[in-house]
Amino acid sequence: ERLARFFNMDDPHEVVFTQNVTLALNTALKGLLQPGDHVLITGLEHNAVVRPLRALQETRNVSCSIMPTDPRGKVDVAGAERMIKVNTRMIVATHASNVMGTLVPIEELGRVAERYGLDFVVDTAQTAGCYPLDFKKLRATVLAFTGHKHLLGPMGIGGFCITRETAKRMRPLYEGGTGSISDREEQPDFLPDRFESGTLNTLGIVGLGAAVGYLEEVGLEQIRAKEEKLTARLLEGLKDLAGVIIYGPHDATQQTGTVAINIEGIDNAELSFVLDKKFGIMTRPGLHCAPIAHRTMGTFPEGVLRISIGHFTTEEEIDYLLGSLEQVVAAL
Repeated sequence: ERLARFFNMDDPHEVVFTQNVTLALNTALKGLLQPGDHVLITGLEHNAVVRPLRALQETRNVSCSIMPTDPRGKVDVAGAERMIKVNTRMIVATHASNVMGTLVPIEELGRVAERYGLDFVVDTAQTAGCYPLDFKKLRATVLAFTGHKHLLGPMGIGGFCITRETAKRMRPLYEGGTGSISDREEQPDFLPDRFESGTLNTLGIVGLGAAVGYLEEVGLEQIRAKEEKLTARLLEGLKDLAGVIIYGPHDATQQTGTVAINIEGIDNAELSFVLDKKFGIMTRPGLHCAPIAHRTMGTFPEGVLRISIGHFTTEEEIDYLLGSLEQVVAAL
């Protein structure tokens, strides 16, 4: 009920639980796409979208095109619309890059999808919990989420929002025991049982429910405002450091608290190691399971160092990070 309210769903049964957002996206893509279909994706997608589509290319002759996306992650919606073909059936978009944080105009893409009668699958892994998301306003067919990031829940829980109408034409990824209509051999055709076979992560669901309750209490507007403030502080500080290359929009209002950098003269993996061992700061180097995004950014195959700001990050921690990077730069 909390998640239904959180995503503005009419019925709690229209929220389906999975073990993570990857399974949710696989369920949507493999359940809706038919042989010969064409799909549009952004140039920022995670492998949780790209790899299932590649598998469908091999098994169902599904084709895929990448929407025009500039190196800072800005998606050209008009350009994307011009790429729609006779056999285009779906638009898939992450709400924000998991590499450099750039926000994608999903409301605009949703309007395009609606205008052409296309399915619209939205990956909210990077924004659910720190950015308001309204299933109806987005005109989404499927909204996939994960519990362990900004939703502040445990690992091993995720899911998707879907209407009853869409569920009727979406095939389950697998079938099994549901604890309902057990006298029949056929998979239930009602929500959420149609997609919830097997024992669910009950503890994860309870933990996620408690976390969403906390987020509702604090308020998403306050959470987003704090994230923007901290991101702006980090970006301003990074601009003053010699040799630091910042990727993304360079604008806290146009991105999440995910910031991507490289420093001239040091490999990002080595930089991440130094920050961890010498300063106790955890970052992530490399390609971040998003090679398409790195090709868009021009950072493939070297990758970048990703810095992630969360709800509990403080100004003091941002300043400590900047001071630590300054020491690293000075030692080069």
